[in-house]
Amino acid sequence: MQLEGKRIVLTGAAGGMGELIATELAARGARLMLADVNEERLMLLGERLAAEYPGAGHTAVAADLCAAEGRARLVQACRDQQGIDVLINAAGLSQYAMLENQSAGYIELMMSVNLVAPMLLCKELLPLLRAPAEAAIVNIGSTFGAIGHPGFVTYCASKFGLHGFTEALRRELADTSVQVFYVAPRAMQTSMNSDTVVQLNEALGNAMDKPEVVVEKLLRVLSGQSDGDFFLGWPEKLFVRLNGLLPSLVDNALGRQLATIKRLAG
Repeated sequence: MQLEGKRIVLTGAAGGMGELIATELAARGARLMLADVNEERLMLLGERLAAEYPGAGHTAVAADLCAAEGRARLVQACRDQQGIDVLINAAGLSQYAMLENQSAGYIELMMSVNLVAPMLLCKELLPLLRAPAEAAIVNIGSTFGAIGHPGFVTYCASKFGLHGFTEALRRELADTSVQVFYVAPRAMQTSMNSDTVVQLNEALGNAMDKPEVVVEKLLRVLSGQSDGDFFLGWPEKLFVRLNGLLPSLVDNALGRQLATIKRLAG
């Protein structure tokens, strides 16, 4: 897919990785519909892109996509601009904590932001995505959407769900012009990770990618250089395969790290 002139909806646009994605897409001539619940940061991003790429026609929609009203506002904005070509679901939440220490409200919020909202947005934008000769949905997942990890139980549940949803939707839309992708980063150096998560990754020897690496892979997916699921990082790719074939090996590996995981989770 050539990105120049493509109408792209990007959720979570005001986040660290979302802003990078927006900047790279704008630099390639895409017309962006930027969506985020953080209105102040979203407006600043919109103003910056308008200054750097005048005449591109970017739009910012401040909306809570977990709410029907917020999704309706975004869908109507897409109709007003005569449709869309690409939907990128990049909004997400994470929390490093043992399950018994997570509040019920935050569990519900994480499941809503990471899974339910993307599902409903895909459903509500599908009529518009079916119209162009080529269109795409990209759901930003995680390695934890294929490997259950202690301390991230709710996050894993939401990303496992998003992974399954993406796979099923891809097969459901196989006879249409809409391609469906799942991009799964490993740990990243973004503000979504707390200092404690950084300490955990250092203690366990887990590599952390710069967001730019993930954005580059996303651009490869949109340009047609990858099909279906795209997992990033080594040895994380290997663990994904091992977890599918021989989960007991991953059980044992994580079991040896469990004391450290619990200690840092507090």
